[in-house]
Amino acid sequence: MGTRKKVQAFVRVRPTDDFAHEMIKYGEDNKSIDIHLKKDTRRGVVNNQQTDWSFKLDGVLHNASQDLVYETVAKDAVSQALDGYNGTIMCYGQTGAGKTYTMTGATENYKHRGILPRALQQVFRMIEERPTHAITVRVSYLEIYNENLFDLLSTLPYVGPSVTPMTIVENPQGIFIKGLSVHLTSQEEDAFSLLFEGETNRIIASHTMNKNSSRSHCIFTIYMEAHSRTLSDEKYITSKINLVDLAGSERLSKTGSEGRVLKEATYINKSLSFLEQAIIALGDQNRDHVPFRQSKLTHALKDSLGGNCNMVLVTNIYGEAAQLDETLSSLRFASRMKLVTTEPAINEKYDAERMVKNLEKELALLKQELAIHDSLSNRTLVNYDPMDEIQIAEINSQVRRYLEGTLDEIDIINLRQIQEVFNQFRVVLSQQEQEVESALRRKYTLIDKNDFAAISAVQKVGLMDIEGNLVGEPDGQSFGLGVAPFSVKPGKKPKTKKTPKDQFSSSARKEGASSPVSGKDFDVASISKTQLIPSSKDGDLKDMLARERETSSIEPLISDSPKEELRAPRPSTPPSRTVAFEEFKNERGSEINRIFKENKSILNERKKRASETTQRINAIKQEIDETKDALNFQKSLREKQGEYENKGLMIIDEEEFLLILKLKDLKKQYRNEYQELRDLRAEIQYCQRLVDQCRHRLLMEFDIWYNESFMIPEDVQVALKLGSSIRPGMVPISRIVCLGEDDQDRFSHLQQTVLPEGLDSITFYNAKVKTDQKVTLDIHVCEGGGPEDFVIRILRTTNSIR
Repeated sequence: MGTRKKVQAFVRVRPTDDFAHEMIKYGEDNKSIDIHLKKDTRRGVVNNQQTDWSFKLDGVLHNASQDLVYETVAKDAVSQALDGYNGTIMCYGQTGAGKTYTMTGATENYKHRGILPRALQQVFRMIEERPTHAITVRVSYLEIYNENLFDLLSTLPYVGPSVTPMTIVENPQGIFIKGLSVHLTSQEEDAFSLLFEGETNRIIASHTMNKNSSRSHCIFTIYMEAHSRTLSDEKYITSKINLVDLAGSERLSKTGSEGRVLKEATYINKSLSFLEQAIIALGDQNRDHVPFRQSKLTHALKDSLGGNCNMVLVTNIYGEAAQLDETLSSLRFASRMKLVTTEPAINEKYDAERMVKNLEKELALLKQELAIHDSLSNRTLVNYDPMDEIQIAEINSQVRRYLEGTLDEIDIINLRQIQEVFNQFRVVLSQQEQEVESALRRKYTLIDKNDFAAISAVQKVGLMDIEGNLVGEPDGQSFGLGVAPFSVKPGKKPKTKKTPKDQFSSSARKEGASSPVSGKDFDVASISKTQLIPSSKDGDLKDMLARERETSSIEPLISDSPKEELRAPRPSTPPSRTVAFEEFKNERGSEINRIFKENKSILNERKKRASETTQRINAIKQEIDETKDALNFQKSLREKQGEYENKGLMIIDEEEFLLILKLKDLKKQYRNEYQELRDLRAEIQYCQRLVDQCRHRLLMEFDIWYNESFMIPEDVQVALKLGSSIRPGMVPISRIVCLGEDDQDRFSHLQQTVLPEGLDSITFYNAKVKTDQKVTLDIHVCEGGGPEDFVIRILRTTNSIR
């Protein structure tokens, strides 16, 4: 474990023209700040009001540039992070005091960038200076808004919103946020892009004290993992840097917040109050319990507040007399934070894969040492490698000869041979048991005494007497040995009932033997993804679905990857698409066209059958109606003539009974025909989909062939084929441009030579430009509407509201 150290606390004063020189004074060492208040004369002569305060800090930053702030506050913590120490840098203070400016800075100006982008730059600069280590960097961006967790990088296209709410989870390794996306960054520009992406998603609002007030706490985390390239040690180090931008504390009497902003201020002040309670508990050595779980903020920062990390606090304050009460409150928080101690320690972990390799290497060295020892002891025949099949067979032969008595003793050389000898004893014993059992089964009929069904069958054929005694003598192992009856003829296999699976396989073999499909047709059917095979049973779609699943993983037709062939000279003027399409169907696309026609014929046949079935259903329905009318007439006639009953049962005449039976049969026939119609409709829908796929495939292949044959120049096709798996004809004609330097290349070259901040700012500005390009505005005009029907959808703005 590392040594315990105090949390570093710095104060940064916001520049102002109305600085209270009489009330705020700095120490000569620039590490203390004194506050003086005039007594309130309205309290009378006896006034015990405190008027002077003095705060000892690690540094006071007044009128300090962003460069000086980073050098003083964050540079050491970031550099130690690459050595395996965790770090946390937190900005705290009143709303509008400059926390976000200190942490993030102004993204429009490279010189005014804050701690966060400078830390990313330092990390990647130090990685370049350490070529002996393979260091991976990952980042995440968490927002805590109204005690809810949000991922500020979830708007990326490859992340997407989380279905389940994010939660804070504790494990032996520390605190992590379940559901928070972590992104691998291999370049400085990618890290800046992720930073700016998250900044555009932060929630801000405006009030009287701050035009762009952050309404949430944000934690940007940099994860690092370093493996040595030179040493074979399985140990590697991990670390993380938490860069925390807290929302500002507010006094509602000064900000004038109301509505949603008032609700947000309530949550902010509540979470900051819980944070201060946790800091007070950490600073008190007599406290056993620290209330980390009171808020999401303190719970997420549990391993940062008083954990194994280098903790740095930047307290942002106003220098104006009107804000002196909030300034005192912020300074008290900073002095309490200085009482907290942390215990930084290097985070070492072990690489399992490298550990296995080292153990294998060590095992080889030990084998070599053991071989040297055996050679010095005249034991040159000893081998410690695993035995091969020849050696195992030799040991098996020795064991068998030993059991037969032809071998007096087995030579033992090493422990591995002893284990294999015992193993071969087990193998030989098992083989002998199987041989004995098979010999008994060939000579006798073995019956289990506990199998009562077998015993009754034996009694019927006369192999067992009435008292239950077998003809032979029992062997004492729950089996009886008896003489087989003379009715059993050796060599004749009894007939067994075929299972449904056997019946299916035999019928399949018969169908396969009589199938008229040739081998060539079968190959085409297996290659094609959209060809239909007529079902052997009407209305059964299972064969079609199975064939579609089988062919879904097979490559498309041979036309997808055409072989190089001799082509006719290209005409100077391309033919019309109609003429070219007919040529394509007869030559290059003949196979697809054939499959398309076959599928279409099958579809038409299914539609014809469905039409015939519909006509039969209508005829049956008409006959059912006529039968119902006749039956109702018979019932009314019977009621007029008088009804007869026998033992409570109605007596009807033969004609009415026949009508009832006829109606029952017609309904059954109607249900069968209707079920067949439903199956046919499902087949038609499936066939229609495959026909559409064939048509789309045919047109797509024609477009590719037409572009390659007549539209795209041959030299451009050669350039597109090099190092690419995409066929040249698949590239739209409008997208094929000159291969020389374009406007974007010229702009990048000009940007590198004109930027006033030099080459170091290129990645910063490139990431900023990419982020700004993603901010789009879609204006949808309702058809036939007026100006009030304009709907503006802002996909991504800096003032997004959840």
